[in-house]
Amino acid sequence: MSFLKSFPPPGSADGLRQQQSDTEAVLNGKGLGTGTLYIAESRLSWLDGSGLGFSLEYPTISLHAVSRDLNAYPREHLYVMVNAQFEEESKESVADEEEDDSDDDVEPIAEFRFVPNDKSALEAMFTAMCECQALHPDPEDEDSDDYDGEEYDVEAHEQGQGDIPTFYTYEEGLSHLTAEGQATLERLEGMLSQSVSSQYNMAGVRTEDSIRDYEGQLP
Repeated sequence: MSFLKSFPPPGSADGLRQQQSDTEAVLNGKGLGTGTLYIAESRLSWLDGSGLGFSLEYPTISLHAVSRDLNAYPREHLYVMVNAQFEEESKESVADEEEDDSDDDVEPIAEFRFVPNDKSALEAMFTAMCECQALHPDPEDEDSDDYDGEEYDVEAHEQGQGDIPTFYTYEEGLSHLTAEGQATLERLEGMLSQSVSSQYNMAGVRTEDSIRDYEGQLP
Protein backbone atom coordinates (compact mmCIF):
# COMPACT_ATOMS: atom_id res chain seq x y z
CA MET A 1 0.00 0.00 0.00
CA SER A 2 1.16 3.51 -0.78
CA PHE A 3 1.22 4.73 2.83
CA LEU A 4 3.98 2.25 3.73
CA LYS A 5 7.27 4.09 4.01
CA SER A 6 10.88 3.30 4.79
CA PHE A 7 12.24 4.86 7.99
CA PRO A 8 14.61 3.91 10.80
CA PRO A 9 13.00 2.05 13.70
CA PRO A 10 12.41 3.97 16.94
CA GLY A 11 15.12 3.63 19.56
CA SER A 12 15.98 4.77 23.05
CA ALA A 13 16.00 8.40 21.93
CA ASP A 14 12.32 8.03 21.05
CA GLY A 15 11.50 6.50 24.44
CA LEU A 16 11.06 2.93 23.22
CA ARG A 17 8.93 1.02 25.76
CA GLN A 18 8.11 -2.23 23.98
CA GLN A 19 9.50 -3.98 20.89
CA GLN A 20 7.50 -6.97 19.72
CA SER A 21 8.82 -9.04 16.83
CA ASP A 22 6.81 -11.55 14.79
CA THR A 23 3.74 -9.34 14.90
CA GLU A 24 1.25 -9.33 12.05
CA ALA A 25 -0.34 -5.99 11.16
CA VAL A 26 -3.89 -5.92 9.81
CA LEU A 27 -5.56 -2.76 8.50
CA ASN A 28 -9.34 -2.79 8.08
CA GLY A 29 -9.30 -6.55 7.59
CA LYS A 30 -6.38 -6.58 5.11
CA GLY A 31 -3.11 -8.17 6.19
CA LEU A 32 0.00 -6.05 5.76
CA GLY A 33 2.45 -8.81 6.62
CA THR A 34 4.52 -9.82 9.61
CA GLY A 35 7.05 -7.49 11.15
CA THR A 36 8.06 -5.75 14.37
CA LEU A 37 5.86 -3.46 16.45
CA TYR A 38 7.60 -0.57 18.22
CA ILE A 39 5.72 1.08 21.07
CA ALA A 40 7.63 4.27 21.86
CA GLU A 41 6.79 7.41 23.80
CA SER A 42 6.93 9.46 20.61
CA ARG A 43 4.82 7.25 18.33
CA LEU A 44 3.57 3.74 17.53
CA SER A 45 5.41 2.15 14.61
CA TRP A 46 5.42 -1.09 12.68
CA LEU A 47 8.04 -2.25 10.17
CA ASP A 48 8.08 -5.38 8.04
CA GLY A 49 11.19 -7.42 7.13
CA SER A 50 12.03 -5.18 4.16
CA GLY A 51 12.05 -2.00 6.25
CA LEU A 52 8.69 -0.69 5.05
CA GLY A 53 6.08 0.31 7.58
CA PHE A 54 4.06 3.10 9.12
CA SER A 55 3.83 5.20 12.25
CA LEU A 56 0.79 6.33 14.21
CA GLU A 57 0.76 9.51 16.26
CA TYR A 58 -0.85 9.08 19.67
CA PRO A 59 -3.24 12.07 19.37
CA THR A 60 -4.86 10.31 16.38
CA ILE A 61 -5.46 7.09 18.36
CA SER A 62 -8.96 7.17 19.81
CA LEU A 63 -9.06 3.63 21.22
CA HIS A 64 -6.78 0.71 21.99
CA ALA A 65 -7.58 -2.56 23.72
CA VAL A 66 -6.68 -6.22 23.95
CA SER A 67 -9.18 -8.25 21.93
CA ARG A 68 -9.67 -11.88 22.94
CA ASP A 69 -13.00 -12.36 21.17
CA LEU A 70 -12.29 -15.11 18.64
CA ASN A 71 -15.67 -14.49 17.02
CA ALA A 72 -14.57 -10.96 16.06
CA TYR A 73 -11.12 -12.10 14.91
CA PRO A 74 -9.63 -15.61 14.90
CA ARG A 75 -6.55 -14.63 16.96
CA GLU A 76 -6.02 -12.57 20.09
CA HIS A 77 -4.51 -9.18 19.28
CA LEU A 78 -3.99 -5.54 20.18
CA TYR A 79 -6.80 -3.51 18.63
CA VAL A 80 -6.14 0.14 17.74
CA MET A 81 -8.67 2.59 16.30
CA VAL A 82 -7.25 5.66 14.56
CA ASN A 83 -8.98 8.84 13.40
CA ALA A 84 -7.28 8.89 10.00
CA GLN A 85 -7.36 7.25 6.58
CA PHE A 86 -4.58 4.94 5.40
CA GLU A 87 -6.13 3.06 2.50
CA GLU A 88 -4.48 3.39 -0.89
CA GLU A 89 -6.52 5.94 -2.79
CA SER A 90 -7.88 4.95 -6.14
CA LYS A 91 -9.71 7.09 -8.65
CA GLU A 92 -13.00 5.69 -7.42
CA SER A 93 -12.22 6.44 -3.76
CA VAL A 94 -11.20 9.99 -4.64
CA ALA A 95 -14.48 10.48 -6.47
CA ASP A 96 -16.38 9.14 -3.48
CA GLU A 97 -14.56 11.56 -1.18
CA GLU A 98 -15.51 14.49 -3.40
CA GLU A 99 -19.15 13.46 -3.13
CA ASP A 100 -18.88 13.15 0.65
CA ASP A 101 -17.15 16.52 1.16
CA SER A 102 -20.48 18.08 2.07
CA ASP A 103 -20.69 15.91 5.21
CA ASP A 104 -18.05 17.49 7.46
CA ASP A 105 -19.17 15.65 10.60
CA VAL A 106 -17.96 12.23 9.41
CA GLU A 107 -14.36 11.58 10.46
CA PRO A 108 -12.25 8.90 8.75
CA ILE A 109 -11.61 5.86 10.95
CA ALA A 110 -9.04 3.10 10.46
CA GLU A 111 -8.89 -0.14 12.45
CA PHE A 112 -5.52 -1.75 13.08
CA ARG A 113 -4.97 -5.17 14.58
CA PHE A 114 -1.51 -6.12 15.80
CA VAL A 115 -1.33 -9.90 16.21
CA PRO A 116 1.82 -11.10 18.00
CA ASN A 117 3.00 -14.65 17.48
CA ASP A 118 3.41 -14.80 21.26
CA LYS A 119 0.00 -13.87 22.64
CA SER A 120 1.36 -13.77 26.20
CA ALA A 121 3.00 -10.45 25.23
CA LEU A 122 -0.38 -8.75 24.76
CA GLU A 123 -0.59 -7.48 28.34
CA ALA A 124 2.86 -5.88 28.13
CA MET A 125 1.96 -4.34 24.77
CA PHE A 126 -1.26 -2.92 26.18
CA THR A 127 0.47 -1.51 29.28
CA ALA A 128 3.14 0.17 27.16
CA MET A 129 0.42 1.69 24.96
CA CYS A 130 -1.40 3.10 27.99
CA GLU A 131 1.76 4.63 29.42
CA CYS A 132 2.80 6.22 26.14
CA GLN A 133 -0.61 7.56 25.24
CA ALA A 134 -0.92 9.14 28.70
CA LEU A 135 2.03 11.33 27.69
CA HIS A 136 -0.06 12.81 24.88
CA PRO A 137 -3.31 14.13 26.43
CA ASP A 138 -6.05 15.43 24.20
CA PRO A 139 -5.70 19.26 24.03
CA GLU A 140 -9.47 19.60 23.71
CA ASP A 141 -9.89 17.90 27.11
CA GLU A 142 -7.43 20.35 28.67
CA ASP A 143 -9.22 23.36 27.17
CA SER A 144 -12.55 22.17 28.60
CA ASP A 145 -11.11 22.53 32.13
CA ASP A 146 -10.24 26.20 31.63
CA TYR A 147 -12.29 28.76 33.55
CA ASP A 148 -14.14 31.04 31.14
CA GLY A 149 -15.59 33.41 33.74
CA GLU A 150 -14.40 36.93 34.36
CA GLU A 151 -11.73 37.20 37.04
CA TYR A 152 -11.41 40.01 39.55
CA ASP A 153 -8.05 41.75 39.03
CA VAL A 154 -7.10 43.07 42.47
CA GLU A 155 -3.95 44.81 41.29
CA ALA A 156 -5.78 46.63 38.48
CA HIS A 157 -8.47 47.90 40.83
CA GLU A 158 -5.90 49.08 43.38
CA GLN A 159 -4.40 51.20 40.61
CA GLY A 160 -7.80 52.66 39.81
CA GLN A 161 -8.31 50.66 36.64
CA GLY A 162 -11.34 48.62 35.67
CA ASP A 163 -14.80 48.45 37.15
CA ILE A 164 -15.11 48.27 40.91
CA PRO A 165 -17.66 45.71 42.13
CA THR A 166 -20.68 47.19 43.90
CA PHE A 167 -21.46 46.06 47.45
CA TYR A 168 -24.54 47.02 49.50
CA THR A 169 -25.39 46.99 53.18
CA TYR A 170 -28.62 45.31 54.24
CA GLU A 171 -30.52 48.62 54.36
CA GLU A 172 -29.09 49.80 51.03
CA GLY A 173 -30.00 46.47 49.48
CA LEU A 174 -33.61 46.83 50.60
CA SER A 175 -33.83 50.24 48.97
CA HIS A 176 -32.85 48.70 45.62
CA LEU A 177 -35.56 46.04 45.77
CA THR A 178 -38.71 46.45 43.75
CA ALA A 179 -42.11 46.33 45.45
CA GLU A 180 -42.48 42.71 44.35
CA GLY A 181 -39.03 41.89 45.69
CA GLN A 182 -39.79 43.46 49.07
CA ALA A 183 -43.07 41.52 49.31
CA THR A 184 -41.21 38.28 48.55
CA LEU A 185 -38.59 39.09 51.18
CA GLU A 186 -41.27 39.76 53.82
CA ARG A 187 -42.98 36.47 52.99
CA LEU A 188 -39.70 34.57 53.34
CA GLU A 189 -38.96 36.27 56.66
CA GLY A 190 -42.43 35.27 57.92
CA MET A 191 -41.86 31.66 56.92
CA LEU A 192 -38.47 31.73 58.64
CA SER A 193 -39.92 33.08 61.90
CA GLN A 194 -42.59 30.36 61.89
CA SER A 195 -39.93 27.72 61.36
CA VAL A 196 -37.89 29.05 64.27
CA SER A 197 -40.87 29.14 66.65
CA SER A 198 -41.96 25.65 65.73
CA GLN A 199 -38.60 24.13 66.59
CA TYR A 200 -39.28 24.58 70.31
CA ASN A 201 -42.12 22.05 70.09
CA MET A 202 -40.06 19.35 68.38
CA ALA A 203 -40.51 15.94 70.01
CA GLY A 204 -37.57 14.90 72.14
CA VAL A 205 -35.88 18.34 72.02
CA ARG A 206 -35.65 20.34 75.22
CA THR A 207 -34.92 24.07 75.03
CA GLU A 208 -34.98 26.73 77.68
CA ASP A 209 -38.29 28.11 76.35
CA SER A 210 -39.92 24.68 76.28
CA ILE A 211 -38.81 24.05 79.89
CA ARG A 212 -40.28 27.38 81.05
CA ASP A 213 -43.57 26.62 79.27
CA TYR A 214 -43.69 23.21 80.92
CA GLU A 215 -42.94 24.63 84.39
CA GLY A 216 -45.66 27.29 83.91
CA GLN A 217 -48.22 24.58 83.36
CA LEU A 218 -47.44 22.81 86.64
CA PRO A 219 -50.05 23.23 89.49
